[in-house]
Amino acid sequence: IDFIRIDRTPKQLLVRFKNLDTQGKAYSILKKALPKYVVAQNLASATPDWLRAIGGQAMYLGLDLRGGVHFLMQVDMETAIRQDEEGYINELRTLLREKKLRYKGINRVIDERGGIHVTFALSETRDEAEKLVERRYTDLVITEEEGVDEFRLHLAFSEPALKERRQKALEQNITTLRNRVNELGVSEPIIQRQGDERIVVQLPGVQDTTRAKKILGATATLEFRMLAAEDDQYGGRLYKRRDGPSVMLKRSLIVTGDQIIDAAATIDQRTGRPAATVRLDSKGARSMLQTTRKNVGKPMAVVFIEYDIKTTLVDGKEVTVRDKREEVINVATIQEEFSSRFQITGLTSSEANNLALLLRAGALKAPMEIIEERTIGPSLGKENINQGLISIMNGFLSVMLFMWMRYKTFGMIANLALLMNVIILVALLSLLQATLTLPGMAGIVLTLGMAVDANVLIFEKIREEIANKNSPQNSIYTGYEKAFITIFDANITTLIAALMLFGFGTGPIKGFAITLSLGIITSMFTAIMVSRGVINFFYGSRKLEKLPV
Repeated sequence: IDFIRIDRTPKQLLVRFKNLDTQGKAYSILKKALPKYVVAQNLASATPDWLRAIGGQAMYLGLDLRGGVHFLMQVDMETAIRQDEEGYINELRTLLREKKLRYKGINRVIDERGGIHVTFALSETRDEAEKLVERRYTDLVITEEEGVDEFRLHLAFSEPALKERRQKALEQNITTLRNRVNELGVSEPIIQRQGDERIVVQLPGVQDTTRAKKILGATATLEFRMLAAEDDQYGGRLYKRRDGPSVMLKRSLIVTGDQIIDAAATIDQRTGRPAATVRLDSKGARSMLQTTRKNVGKPMAVVFIEYDIKTTLVDGKEVTVRDKREEVINVATIQEEFSSRFQITGLTSSEANNLALLLRAGALKAPMEIIEERTIGPSLGKENINQGLISIMNGFLSVMLFMWMRYKTFGMIANLALLMNVIILVALLSLLQATLTLPGMAGIVLTLGMAVDANVLIFEKIREEIANKNSPQNSIYTGYEKAFITIFDANITTLIAALMLFGFGTGPIKGFAITLSLGIITSMFTAIMVSRGVINFFYGSRKLEKLPV
């Protein structure tokens, strides 16, 4: 297979091909030959080396110009809150045991209220526990309840706490998505929030949409738990085992996927089977060290957790259902104490690779569902670029022709300023690394028309002054002075509208707003400063009876 060249970067190798067909063939071969590595099809910048050496960078292109995929993802906030409640349940069990406060049970409330129920046999114990919880957890609203021969505390997050946790869940998911996109090797991605529960992900140049969807939406993670006695239904829970009978595991967690900071797919040297090597953060390492030190010779289980998203028909309508799959992939006896580094077996080769990628990127705080998907092929993006360039060129030439026919020599000076305007605008877009979209190109075309508005006003003012029998030099000076306020006011109002579009718009709207805003600034500079400088250079000191305007 022919290729142009291979570039080495700190994190990846970039193989360049001449066309999409060759790239697709090479992708299939490399994916099979290198199962331990992430192989992705992307579009890469072809900026010459000499230009990059002096700091030049290619202008970012949006999906509509470059091709790629657009996802709108819905974050399941209910699951995020439920996971936080599960964490509080574990903490409450530990806290009450440490304070020797006997309780009958701690469970989540399965109704619209949500929250946690802590049940006691004695009202005195409940009251003492209530004071303890009030001091320790200021973000909980506590309500006393009574039943038959039992006394309960209902614990629920306050409204400010719920808002904060939803915000953190959204932010953590955005951070995790950025890390996962980096693992995919995608350059110039756009990942941003939309509203309170949605995230927009745009991956320019990505062609393997199936893998992108799988990696972005995957929720695979791990939990580490000690085995419980088979008859311990109070302190244990039954888990399905992948390759054997179900096992009873303790409800208390040792380490979760959130505490894994690095992972890599590998091969177990003893068995030759796929495995994953993981490294824990300081908190997870301390917890693992304390647990393994106390439980040498006892079995510990690794639980693999993943959400399967399924679509079913309910009353003739499609309904998305998330099915949480939990299974024990490994049960091993603790031979000696360990803390931050260890190896996990019991995975297939594909699971080891994907799990390592996901663990490196971090766990999602809550599952997400792709509710909108758009794919734009590279060929369509290229066609959009060609059409956009044609529209810019046609607009540019039409404006130049009009200015020349209407204002003769002064019109050609305005055309020179217009050319400089386009050059400066494109340079600014590249310098600021703004993303150019098809609406952004429309903004450039609009800028071309607006740019000469100022010159039209100035030249008409100059004509008025000449009609009033003023000298040519005085007419030039007065024309620019009188037109300036009108030009400034008109452009400021347009700039305000463009800033509003940028502040409240998303995606293509922002692209249009950026080019329009920069175009207004460059238009004022070229129309007032550049054209005036050129006119003064040629006509400022000459004795003239009339002006070619």
